[in-house]
Amino acid sequence: MARASATISDVARRARVSTSTVSHVINGTRIVSPEKTALVNEAIAATGYQPNALARSLARKVSNYVGIAISAITNPYFSDIICAIENECARLGLLVFLADTRDEPDHELAVVQALQERRVDGIILAPCGDSENRTVRYLERSGIPTVLVDRFAESAFDHVGVENKQAVANLVSHMAGLGHTRIGMIGGQAGFSTTRERVEGYRLGLKRNGIGLDVDLLQPSNQNFEDARNAVAALLRLANPPTAIITGNNLTTIGAVAAIRNASLRIPQDISLAGFDNFEWADYFEPRLTLIAQPCNEIGRRAAQMLVERINGLTAAPRSVRLKSTLVARNSCAAPAGRPS
Repeated sequence: MARASATISDVARRARVSTSTVSHVINGTRIVSPEKTALVNEAIAATGYQPNALARSLARKVSNYVGIAISAITNPYFSDIICAIENECARLGLLVFLADTRDEPDHELAVVQALQERRVDGIILAPCGDSENRTVRYLERSGIPTVLVDRFAESAFDHVGVENKQAVANLVSHMAGLGHTRIGMIGGQAGFSTTRERVEGYRLGLKRNGIGLDVDLLQPSNQNFEDARNAVAALLRLANPPTAIITGNNLTTIGAVAAIRNASLRIPQDISLAGFDNFEWADYFEPRLTLIAQPCNEIGRRAAQMLVERINGLTAAPRSVRLKSTLVARNSCAAPAGRPS
């Protein structure tokens, strides 16, 4: 009868072999005779022992290094994810090489190739907006265990990120619930799956609340402060400007705040503002900003675990993990000017 908490020692006793022999059979770290291998496998089946996939991966490592290829400097949002990945890898006995992709396709491919040359056992990648997906295709051809974070790409790799579409739709509903019908949006960088999904969420939110889409209120952005500030300034110059604005990421939010203040407008008395990506100093803005908080620690932890499982030889179909985000309602949103709260 199988035991719910069977251990490797239980398997060894039943197979009448040493625990090291059981370990070698499980991990493939040494050749074991067919007879003993059969005994071990029979004992595993009889006891119900389930090897820890994360622990098994450590025995299979060649270098005990993994690579992280992320726009670490150009996008502060990734800092928390990188810390979580590094912490989980350290817990598993792995060291990390960090490479900043700068969100530039050519540089991204170069740093990933450099990581491979350093014989990393696997790579965690936040793919940039390359229309040809060159880095992702390179990793597929190379057979390097890979996990994608935050951004999707059409590939055979695991992915972990948040549910973007519903999160932004909820932001729109939050604004509509306060009475706003002129709601603008500043998207993120073109080519990113996160940008596409968040714009889809904006459209969905408008539809749910019976608000027609005005294309003039949907502005693109290249995910930097200056572009976002210019995009918001363009919205504010419209003959019928928005009474509320939603931003697609943290840098866009800061650019929006700057543009609104440059126009001598007040948040939320003259215009409401909410955005994606919570950050630790959002509480110290005046007013405090309403933002979508992503579970960065969980994203990083899950990415590291999924990569270890792939390094360990997991052959299951690619997995897509979508984690829930949280709307942190502060006081940067209010009823439109002239309308009671």
